[in-house]
Amino acid sequence: MLDLATNVQYVKGIGPKFAQILLEKGISTVEDLLYHLPFRYEDRLNPRGIGELRPGEMASVIAEVRTFGLFRTRRMPLFEMTVGQGRDTLKCIWFNATYLQDKFRAGMLVALYGKVEAGDRGGHRFQIMQPQFEILHDPSAAEAASEDQALQSLEVGRIVPIYEAAGNGRLTARWFRRVIHAMLENLDQDLPDAIPASVRGRLELIDRRRAFWHSHWPEVGESLTKLQAARTPALIRLIFEELFFLELGLELKRRKMRAQTGVAFQINDRVRAAIKRILPFHPTGAQKRVLKEIAADMAGPAPMRRLLQGDVGSGKTIVALEAAVIAIENGYQVALMAPTEILATQHYLSARRILEAAGYRIVLLTGSQESSRKKQTRHHIAQGNAQLVIGTHALIQETVEFDKLGLVVVDEQHRFGVLQRFRLMKKADSADSNNAAEPDVLVMTATPIPRTLALTLYGDLDTSVLDELPPGRTPITTRLVGDERSSEVWDFVRKQVAAGRQAYIVYPVIEEGAITPQRANSGRAGGPGEGELKAAIKMHDRLRSHEFASLHVGLLHGRISADDKDATMASFQRGEIDVLVSTTVIEVGVDVANANIMVIEHAERFGLSQLHQLRGRIGRGSAKSYCVLMTGGKVSIEAQQRLDAMVRTQNGFEIAELDLQQRGPGEFFGTRQAGMPNFRVANLLRDRDLLEAARKEARYVLAGPNADLTKDEIARAVQHLRSHWNRRYGLVEVG
Repeated sequence: MLDLATNVQYVKGIGPKFAQILLEKGISTVEDLLYHLPFRYEDRLNPRGIGELRPGEMASVIAEVRTFGLFRTRRMPLFEMTVGQGRDTLKCIWFNATYLQDKFRAGMLVALYGKVEAGDRGGHRFQIMQPQFEILHDPSAAEAASEDQALQSLEVGRIVPIYEAAGNGRLTARWFRRVIHAMLENLDQDLPDAIPASVRGRLELIDRRRAFWHSHWPEVGESLTKLQAARTPALIRLIFEELFFLELGLELKRRKMRAQTGVAFQINDRVRAAIKRILPFHPTGAQKRVLKEIAADMAGPAPMRRLLQGDVGSGKTIVALEAAVIAIENGYQVALMAPTEILATQHYLSARRILEAAGYRIVLLTGSQESSRKKQTRHHIAQGNAQLVIGTHALIQETVEFDKLGLVVVDEQHRFGVLQRFRLMKKADSADSNNAAEPDVLVMTATPIPRTLALTLYGDLDTSVLDELPPGRTPITTRLVGDERSSEVWDFVRKQVAAGRQAYIVYPVIEEGAITPQRANSGRAGGPGEGELKAAIKMHDRLRSHEFASLHVGLLHGRISADDKDATMASFQRGEIDVLVSTTVIEVGVDVANANIMVIEHAERFGLSQLHQLRGRIGRGSAKSYCVLMTGGKVSIEAQQRLDAMVRTQNGFEIAELDLQQRGPGEFFGTRQAGMPNFRVANLLRDRDLLEAARKEARYVLAGPNADLTKDEIARAVQHLRSHWNRRYGLVEVG
């Protein structure tokens, strides 16, 4: 009998050679292979007749190979095959498919899956382009008749699982069916189940063994629609299990953090007066509420771990500086880490403007600073002379030591890895040998995070949301136009500048032939090729000498030195530059209240959250602001959805939800950077209800034991979590 921990090389039909191929897909044990679930299912119980097909539908067809051949055209080789059922025939076409020329033989039985189209003029009613296929029976093959008959029972007359192939196609879907079916037949009858019985009963979860069986081999009569939607009892069981142990781990992290010793900051009249002194304006109701939440955390005995979400322009920075004042007034240092030098410098200038008049000492530490300046800054930090230290990744270098670190603020957290946040927190350990307290941590993001992602990515953090814009901020009017109307747009920009305003004009690339920042989107965006994209450098020269010849036009992009960037931005802030031509380096942290117009060329090439962040650079003053999205060439359906959403709403959370739907959880932040779990079964978009249930049940289990929950059950669940945590979810137990 096999158990879940058995190495796959000992499974019948695998062996060392195939085990090495599986290992490359992260499959090393029987349990891993059981989680290699079908990516879809085909109904071969009642396969479609060719005569029943309808153009536009996705369909599975089992038919006999009639004719086939490779045809070379001027553009590419085409492989065409005709299959038939009696007198009905279906044409199949594959592009660039020279690899298929020796694959088929007349008389073979094949299963095909793809989108049905109306046929050509060659007598075929229907055709399928690029269909997925499987060879079910080859009458000319020399395989044993008994084995072929046994395999047939797994291929037809039932709902059949379709697996992702491995080893460049050597391990086919058919191979996985055969091996996994045999493996399930030899699997231990009594699989351990770490989910407590009361939880299984409340959610009506089936046992693990049945869940694995029916996820791979659905029962007769199972709904194909429910299978594709992952809403069968078997799939629900496996999805919930994965989410339950994830949420159990996050809840354990939260409890472990609360058991640690933090800094219990004093919040007295002197501290409150200090906070009031630095405020440049009357705070919004949302800012008051959030500061109250932060102050309560900082006054508590456990270290604060709080996520501060706020849309662009909502005033997160002033809230962070208020929290910094609490720590500084208690005799502690504060570290604020930003992902880019531009953003770090922006925070530094804001902090100096707001805090220096009150006597607080602020320093900036970035990688591009001169060695002598960095050395001097590090000395001030180590001696405790610097009370607020603002910087980039340079803050987590080994040479940086703090005297008494009490608060860590991480801005745009999704751009850092979990370990980087942890390394900055650990600076408190070296700061003061007598200071055993963990520093408080405030994580900030201007990228609104949908609730499903917040429950996983930041499930161990308490959350505060700034959902109110400061007074004086005006709504932004957003318009979508084609670049054939560019002369009207430039005329509008000139009128705004004549009225005393300033403008941003943003391009997707620095120079012609460069790679667009949204290369992942470019293939589906349509429009001009990479070399045809308008580029910042060339357009700066053109606009300066033609459309805006009478204006002061500046240029900003990622290849300009840090000093030149600072000089350009300072000039723009002083009003010496009328129009700033830029790439996405202005995406975050740039705050020029007088700039009220933004033109984004090739807007179809940008991601949704990126467009939202760019638009957030305007609307920061009292003048009415305008964002013009200009498109060039053909725009794909997905790109059009992004642009329509930008015109329709300024609500960051609504935009984030659509962005999540389009890109998926892994790409929303970048799985590796953000520490997103690598799910095997669950899908955060599809399984939101199960995620909520898993969070609720994880808290119930850790609050036990009780009448329905024994101490042994809790221990078993926690032990299962610990044995699976790192390998299963790819999370790091830090932060």
